[in-house]
Amino acid sequence: MAPNISPSPDAGAVDVLVAGAGPAGSAVATFLARAGHRVRLLDRAAFPRDKACSEYMSPEAVRILDRLGVVEALEAAGAAPLQGTVVTAARGARLDGRFALAGPRPYRPTGLSVSRRVLDHRLTLAARAAGVEFLERTTVEELLYDGGAVAGAVVRGPGGRTAIRARLTIGAEGLRSVVARRLGPRRHLPPTRVAFVAHLNGVEEMAQSAELFVGSAGYVGLNPIGGGTTNVALVLPRDRAGAARGRAEGFFLETLRGFGEVARRIEQASVVRPVLATGPFSAWSGRVTVDGAALVGDAADFFDPFTGEGIYSALRGAELLAETASLALERPGVVRGRDLAPYRRARRAAFAGKWAVERLIGYGMLFPRLFDRAVARLERRGMAHTLIGVTGDFVPARTVLNPSFLARMLV
Repeated sequence: MAPNISPSPDAGAVDVLVAGAGPAGSAVATFLARAGHRVRLLDRAAFPRDKACSEYMSPEAVRILDRLGVVEALEAAGAAPLQGTVVTAARGARLDGRFALAGPRPYRPTGLSVSRRVLDHRLTLAARAAGVEFLERTTVEELLYDGGAVAGAVVRGPGGRTAIRARLTIGAEGLRSVVARRLGPRRHLPPTRVAFVAHLNGVEEMAQSAELFVGSAGYVGLNPIGGGTTNVALVLPRDRAGAARGRAEGFFLETLRGFGEVARRIEQASVVRPVLATGPFSAWSGRVTVDGAALVGDAADFFDPFTGEGIYSALRGAELLAETASLALERPGVVRGRDLAPYRRARRAAFAGKWAVERLIGYGMLFPRLFDRAVARLERRGMAHTLIGVTGDFVPARTVLNPSFLARMLV
């Protein structure tokens, strides 16, 4: 545990300090500010900025974005509607799942896809409009403690090193969260993968669905993000990432040639945003809440981007944390871990089934023959829409995590 620190100058106390201005951080900051709390949000970047991400949002993610008041602005900026997801297995089996056909009616029949440069900037503008103070080019260096509880953070920004005291400090800085590392152990469980993501213009045959192509050692995602641009994400085992050092774009394009249909469709395409890397995935924080602090989004946990639920999980986690934290902040003093317990329980209720589905799919890809059979049966037996509804966050995970569904998928 770090010692009690109070360096000078002191930036003043707030109710909530949020580190990380991605979807999770900006959303929780906005919700808490709207509830009347004094919130300070910080991020190491200057916005707008690019981010390695599949840039896929389910209908339920759109619901939360609507609560935040940004959907109209995103659509005006060219965000593309998504009807669902098409999956092609390594041996050629294919399924086409549509949100609108999944059974339960989604918030709306399409999801949404837009660059993180646009999405995250709009979310920070919404946070500012709610009264959040936003500090760019500012990073957490260390946490402050008072009587064993987190009491804010020491941050470094353009003006130098500053102490910010807060009744609740929220880590939302993603996979490499400083707050998460300070709170406790950070684990990486197999299978451990990394992603290389670029924007390409001129990808052929793109429609209004995200597409996933599974290979023998990884997979590729194609996602239309508006304006004729496609997000192309290459996800590989971590041990292959070293070959990209110093030549990310060359490695990216060469590896895509191993995915036959993808190689054909990008042959005449051009890279319009440099390749960005992220990972390793399958990261878990040992403690999501402690006295004075909480984690949300990828800082809390992230398994694999195959199901495209990263942005939804960040936004939904922000909703859940804001609900609990707003009540806890009504009591004086530092927010106690016991008062954040409802957030931990709500996270388990909201995400446990989805974590199981992510693992089922993630491990299934390691067995190409079995995965191909499952994909073929899902399509042939009319079950693809149900699975995509689960990954689209509006069909309960128990719908597929039962013996009857699994047997029909594999037998």
